[in-house]
Amino acid sequence: MTYAPSSRPFYDADSHIMELPNFLIDYADPAIRDQIRPVNYSASLVTDEEVDVIVANGSRHSTAHVAAQVALGDRLIAESKEIQALGAFDRDDRSVAMDLLGFKKQLVFATHSVVTPFSASKNLPDDIRYGATRAHNRAMSEFVANDSRLMGVAVVPLNNPELALVELEFALQAGLEAVWVPHMAAGERSPSHVDLHPFWNRLADSGRPFVLHVGGAPLQLDPVWTNTGRAAVRDWMGGGENVRSKDMAVMHQGPETFLSVLMMDGIFEKFPKLRGAAVELGAGWVPAMLTRLDWVVRSWSRVDQYLAELQRIPSETIREQMAFTPFPFEDIGMLTDTSYDDIYLFSSDYPHVEGGKDPIGRFEKSLGDRSEQVRANFYTENFLKLFPDSRVHSAS
Repeated sequence: MTYAPSSRPFYDADSHIMELPNFLIDYADPAIRDQIRPVNYSASLVTDEEVDVIVANGSRHSTAHVAAQVALGDRLIAESKEIQALGAFDRDDRSVAMDLLGFKKQLVFATHSVVTPFSASKNLPDDIRYGATRAHNRAMSEFVANDSRLMGVAVVPLNNPELALVELEFALQAGLEAVWVPHMAAGERSPSHVDLHPFWNRLADSGRPFVLHVGGAPLQLDPVWTNTGRAAVRDWMGGGENVRSKDMAVMHQGPETFLSVLMMDGIFEKFPKLRGAAVELGAGWVPAMLTRLDWVVRSWSRVDQYLAELQRIPSETIREQMAFTPFPFEDIGMLTDTSYDDIYLFSSDYPHVEGGKDPIGRFEKSLGDRSEQVRANFYTENFLKLFPDSRVHSAS
């Protein structure tokens, strides 16, 4: 028996690798290998001791540990978490985990190895930024190579438009099925800058969607916003290095800004085949964004010549070309009621603890008495709108 019920196909829009320290180093070009930093777990639930034990065992879990994980059966998602999870870093174990989870397809994102590619530093040399990018994409391509259910997500920073296009081409040729771009300004440019039009055009023509994801921009507010003269609050993991309550409250501002800029500058209309998704960034902000963009364009198109050129209202554009993953604690039933049921995606966040112990159960509770079509869209059809080839491959 699998975790996902056999009553319908479930497509998972968010899962992760828990990279071991040499994840990037082992795949970096020799000329820059000594300048690539090891993956760092200092701001996570994973301890150095846990990592050391795994590395000392040949970068594998022990046979006994794997057997204990497999024995969890359909409870795997509830109890198998972080670096101790089945398939957290070993691709063969991940295939076994997929057997137990029962998902038809699963997008696979990095966890800790995007720090260098997505660095906000203006002083980071391009050879290091894009060298780390190439290393990531090589490693991710190899991780998913032996299991068609696993859909590797490339990373491509947009700071240098020419190099971004080169890395996009590499990712496409490597068989990676989505392209994670950071939801912040592209260096000194807007992500809609004309210099990046070739990037968006190639991505649109490829049929691969772009994705935004938590970690694609700084996680925390500027420290001035938390300087209250009182003791610092804890983050969601009990420390102080990750997402805290104020960070969560405004997490949507980055992706909303990014998507609003793309929409208002006509990127979606110029490249109508372009598709995208905002993943692990919540979805409670989406209905208000759609309403706000519609009235901004309606009101400002009289003075903004670029808005006047748009042929579709923003909510229609976003509905046709974007999708969003709600957090399991968000009310997906309410979101579909107040916007549309064809823009939201199911995700598990396996093996991260923040994905919860029973994401399907939590989503089902909030879906309540919504129709079968609403459920089919959420768990299956909206994913297949982004990845239409997945329907064919899953049936084979």
